[in-house]
Amino acid sequence: MYGSFRLLLQVLSAQLLCVWVLGSELTFELPDNAKQCFYEDIIIGTKCTLEFQVVTGGHYDVDCRLEDPEGTTLYKEMKKQYDSFTFTAAKNGTFKFCFSNEFSTFTHKTVYFDFQVGDDPPLFPNENRVTALTQMESACVSIHEALKSVIDYQTHFRLREAQGRSRAEDLNTRVAFWSIGEAMILLVVSISQVVLLRSFFSDRKTTTTRVGS
Repeated sequence: MYGSFRLLLQVLSAQLLCVWVLGSELTFELPDNAKQCFYEDIIIGTKCTLEFQVVTGGHYDVDCRLEDPEGTTLYKEMKKQYDSFTFTAAKNGTFKFCFSNEFSTFTHKTVYFDFQVGDDPPLFPNENRVTALTQMESACVSIHEALKSVIDYQTHFRLREAQGRSRAEDLNTRVAFWSIGEAMILLVVSISQVVLLRSFFSDRKTTTTRVGS
């Protein structure tokens, strides 16, 4: 029993390390009028997926472009908030994908992307695939798939939380400035009314001139 539990822990640890190595995730700041590119060496026939989302900044949009080693454009979208693109590498070499905020003049963005290269390695590479999986192996596969789903949901909810917090803070700042503006306007109007009313009831000195004969 202890040996089976130890085997299960080893498999889960190995799978977590594999997911960490294969998954290229990054959240970075993209200043206004800026462009940021990333490079990845890919072998021909490898299936890849690029997923991105703008977390904070402006209208939550960014330009994205993906090119193969020869500079051919595989994917290009303008002012997208989020998107996902899957392709199979037709050539060996370095692929480039860029995020551009050059259309924005004063707003910087926070961009998250996940670039998956290839499929996950098998849980049991040394096992004969002709034979059926044992109960322990089937449990490991099920747990592995469940953990992948949990990681995806956690990432999704973290992005939603960060985006919601950013919008709430932006709305709070706007409300604060609007309240300050309203208070200043009320103060100016009140002072003006007081001055105007005082001018109505103030004594005016009149001067008389006598016309001599």
